[in-house]
Amino acid sequence: MFLRRIEILNERSMKKILVFLLLNWCISLLIGFSQTSPQLSDLQKKILEKAYRFEKAGWIYLHVEGTASEIGFQHGYLLSKEITQGIIDSKINWNHISAMEWTWLTDKAYSLFYNKIDPENLAELQGITDGLIASGVETSLSEIICYNSWIELSSYWYPLELKKMAVLKVPSARESCSAFIATGSMTSDGGIVMGHNTMANYHEVFCNVVIDILPARGHRILMQTVPGWIHSGTDFFVTDAGLVGCETTIGDFEGFDESGIPEFSRMRRATQDASNIEEWCSIMKLGNNGGYANAWLIGDINTNEIARLELGLKFIGFETTKDGYYTGSNVAESLQILRFETTTDETNITDMAIARRVRWKQLMTQNAGKISLELGKKFEAEHFDTYRNKVQPGGRGLCCHGELEKDNCGWPSSPYYPAGTMDGKVIDSKMAKNMSFSARWGSACGMPFDAKKFLSGHPQYDWMKEVLHDRPSQNWTIFKTGEKP
Repeated sequence: MFLRRIEILNERSMKKILVFLLLNWCISLLIGFSQTSPQLSDLQKKILEKAYRFEKAGWIYLHVEGTASEIGFQHGYLLSKEITQGIIDSKINWNHISAMEWTWLTDKAYSLFYNKIDPENLAELQGITDGLIASGVETSLSEIICYNSWIELSSYWYPLELKKMAVLKVPSARESCSAFIATGSMTSDGGIVMGHNTMANYHEVFCNVVIDILPARGHRILMQTVPGWIHSGTDFFVTDAGLVGCETTIGDFEGFDESGIPEFSRMRRATQDASNIEEWCSIMKLGNNGGYANAWLIGDINTNEIARLELGLKFIGFETTKDGYYTGSNVAESLQILRFETTTDETNITDMAIARRVRWKQLMTQNAGKISLELGKKFEAEHFDTYRNKVQPGGRGLCCHGELEKDNCGWPSSPYYPAGTMDGKVIDSKMAKNMSFSARWGSACGMPFDAKKFLSGHPQYDWMKEVLHDRPSQNWTIFKTGEKP
């Protein structure tokens, strides 16, 4: 009898505990809902009325307009889900490559860059922060600055910090992207044709945003970007000044000046403020800190002039023409940058950057006078391996597939590393006049990537399971300013 009473008491107690837990869970849900869905003010609602987003062929199209703070707020609020995921991915990647806390990096980013960012860019970064907070995301201006400076912090500033600490294992600056720009007798109609594909680690943040920026001051911009970035980062853009541009990273580069202006801030100012090639390049050179050292390919459809600006830290390369071409494959063309600021051996064709450099020269020679949008798409999607002298999807094609490469070809350095081409974009003078370009999300060749299937076959990369995402095959599609769903 005594035991039975105990059982009954236990049953009653359990019921009370369950009711208590259920009530607490309901309260937590209500509190969580109020935290993640705060009420917008009338002013915030009015700001958001001018902006919108929709999805198309794997891309997110985002239209923003107004002052810098309004543009930032619209961006942060409408892409809050994607920005949150991007920051989560960055945190995981940072911890893996550094074994350091994310908060340590955000504090460093703030102290390094806050006082070097111009007021307009700073207002937009604060706007993104405010938009995220208004959508229920817990973040800070320090974190958004860190997130925007991810490339130059992780690949340029941090390696030098490790050397100061006498750390033996120091990562080198990233190598990525294939690009070309041609004009005059090189193209089918005499106008400018430009193409670019982004190469990156598949576990890094997604760059599948096409943003249409209509600022209260400066030029309208249509560019590819990452959710939450005020710059492009990939880079590919067109402005209503008639400028088109893209870049490829200068590989094996070392150098960073902490007193300089961050690259992400200079790129945005140049793209929004410049009316011609000379102005664009002048803004990029002013306060150059060596971070995210790139070879920029720039064109002006008003004059048919194209240029290549190579920004090292101590040295600068600059060329311009109205009849010819420039290409980018992560090899510095400036001998001073090549010899004094990189460790690249430009004759080692086993290296993917050198193999692609050779292939660009072959393609430009073979297709002189015929280069067009359609040929540009084919270039960016090509799998020809100049080292093996045959078509073979892998690490050395203009369309790179590190996940299929068993050899060490420079970047990525590990066999079957999930890195390579993330997209394809092309534009010509006619499209640029209409503020439009053609783009393909996923691999430029259309080959899909299945993250789960990849990890099941390559368990050495299990640490990526939370940050490695699928990229199904998508079609080429056209984007333009003012586009509606």
